[in-house]
Amino acid sequence: MIEKQITVRTGDKAQFNNLTSYCVGTGRLDLAMQKEYQDQLRNLQKLCHFSHIRGHGLFSDQMGIYQEHRDYQGNLLYKEYCFTYLDRVMDAYLENGLEPFLELGFMPEKLAAGEQTIFYWKGHTTPPKDMNEWTALVKATLSHLAKRYGRERVETWPCEIWNEPNLPGFWENADKAKYLELYKATVKAVKEALPGMRVGGPAICGGAGSQQWIADFLTFCRDEHLPVDFVTRHAYMGQSPERKGRYLYHAMSRPEDLVAEMRESRNIIDSYPEYKHLPMYITEFNTSYNPFCPIHDTNYNAALCAGLLAQLGDVAAGYSYWTFGDVFEEQGIPSRPFHGGFGMMANGLIPKPTLWTFAFFAGLKGDAAYRDDSALILKTEDGGFDAVLWNLDNEEKRFDLCLPLSGRAVAMVERVDEACCNPLKCWHDMGEPADLTEDQLAFLRGAAQPARKTLMPEDTENGKRLSLTLTKNAVVHLRIVPVEEEKSDFGYDYSYYCK
Repeated sequence: MIEKQITVRTGDKAQFNNLTSYCVGTGRLDLAMQKEYQDQLRNLQKLCHFSHIRGHGLFSDQMGIYQEHRDYQGNLLYKEYCFTYLDRVMDAYLENGLEPFLELGFMPEKLAAGEQTIFYWKGHTTPPKDMNEWTALVKATLSHLAKRYGRERVETWPCEIWNEPNLPGFWENADKAKYLELYKATVKAVKEALPGMRVGGPAICGGAGSQQWIADFLTFCRDEHLPVDFVTRHAYMGQSPERKGRYLYHAMSRPEDLVAEMRESRNIIDSYPEYKHLPMYITEFNTSYNPFCPIHDTNYNAALCAGLLAQLGDVAAGYSYWTFGDVFEEQGIPSRPFHGGFGMMANGLIPKPTLWTFAFFAGLKGDAAYRDDSALILKTEDGGFDAVLWNLDNEEKRFDLCLPLSGRAVAMVERVDEACCNPLKCWHDMGEPADLTEDQLAFLRGAAQPARKTLMPEDTENGKRLSLTLTKNAVVHLRIVPVEEEKSDFGYDYSYYCK
């Protein structure tokens, strides 16, 4: 067993910028019209209270915004913009307390210069055949949103131009020059429609040459005198992929290694005097970049995410987990409740362990007093402490916490680990049924809840001492609060039956 001693002293401070609830990702936007999607989103918001949501496919054909009408001979009669589905999606997000983080893409089929598509739902990923038609679409859409929801409100929505253009699947040939041309035309269109809207890019993913993309993007914007209000990029931990059937398996980099990669991007931005301190948003992050990677269903994923949430605020102005739920169809419609989907919630409204990591961090209150690679402790206004502990080691780890507390106190502990909150194992033990009965579904939802108990810290010369043992991949939230002695209820004796 690993022994870890943590001592917090009065006045101790630590770096921690908690942006857990800033944004969350989704699949393509039209999925928001499905009931399961909406149910998952409502459940998620009760726990995590995200303020923004970002997804693909705003201009893809499933949203039906750009339309051409022809006669029976195929002759073009007229063009129009149809915002029926857009309004339904945006209404649903706003009703759930979410503001959009807009991603402008993909290309409507009838505006695409080529035939390249990506995903099961065939998002078109080529430049426009007519840039003027594209920019007219952008301006019309933003103007409609401003009219429906109010200009002042819509101008607060961040606007990102395209998604991962440094990958040839997402942008034909990963043609940097053509992406920069798209950005130039699009950012001007956005600012014409809504001058106060913040716009950014280049929304790149990691990999070879990705940092150079950021540098070239900023150089282009500087030399062309183009608006750029923030920089966006993505962050995934997966290494050395290995395929088994439709599933992908790979080793993971450490949280601190991924944060170091993000810091390199931050340093590139700050190397430009014009853009020093320009906000950087990580508009997608997760462990694996594949929606059929079993790690997403595991307690290991939850512990890795704890390490990330404790550090990402050091380098980013906001970050967005990809994605909130498993209503997701990039590589086809999932046929089983557990299939390695990106989401924090499996289909059937079954919470995954990772959901609780986000809920724990989202609910943290106070000022950071201690942080390392497996613990975060905050001092609260009531004189207590709020903390998250996690264990990424391959053996048990005992945390001995010494805290500057006097008087009676209680620790309220929520634990997520492979023994007490592991619906994936329960599903496996059931025989991995593709179709769950009501009884099985109810059991799995129950098995997906954290274990909860109270502990009484021990008195020491320097305050209070609390010991907790975390098994491998455990994530624990504890809130230590002073206990006020209340006047006793005469005759009620707790100890009579509870010896």
